[in-house]
Amino acid sequence: MPLDDQHAWALLRELDDPDHMEFPRGHDHTATRARFDQLASRLDQRFQCTCIVDREVQDASHHGTIVVPNAATVSGEHITVTVSNFGALAAVTLGNSGSYDEEEERELFQDTDRHRVDDELEALGYIRISEHLLWTRYDGVSDLVSYYPPEHPPTWWTRFFDYL
Repeated sequence: MPLDDQHAWALLRELDDPDHMEFPRGHDHTATRARFDQLASRLDQRFQCTCIVDREVQDASHHGTIVVPNAATVSGEHITVTVSNFGALAAVTLGNSGSYDEEEERELFQDTDRHRVDDELEALGYIRISEHLLWTRYDGVSDLVSYYPPEHPPTWWTRFFDYL
């Protein structure tokens, strides 16, 4: 289950380090990869499928992405789990990130699928952040905004779940 908005904002701002954009100070890539691989394996088992896993992420604030194929979901749409390099954050989206607004996702993302993903995230200590909260314009402490044109400003998704 995702954090409520108040706690999510507090956590995002706490993790927003102006000197460390791709991963936090003291980042343990080996431990992060081991937990990520464990999540991929657990989602394979839980959905009785082979998930598509992107482990080749570079120059990004996220570690990797796991996609549960649409054929394995009750929702009839693939599910994307993006794991950040920061604070064990995870974002879960129906389809690709940004595919559905909050109301559409609430209607289309079946509880059965949502609970299966949430259970596995929780079992491994991940903290799910609502995707819709992350699409808010980034206004944190780093100079991330200076790298984007004013007509396409970065979002909190960019800060913690995207390529930089």
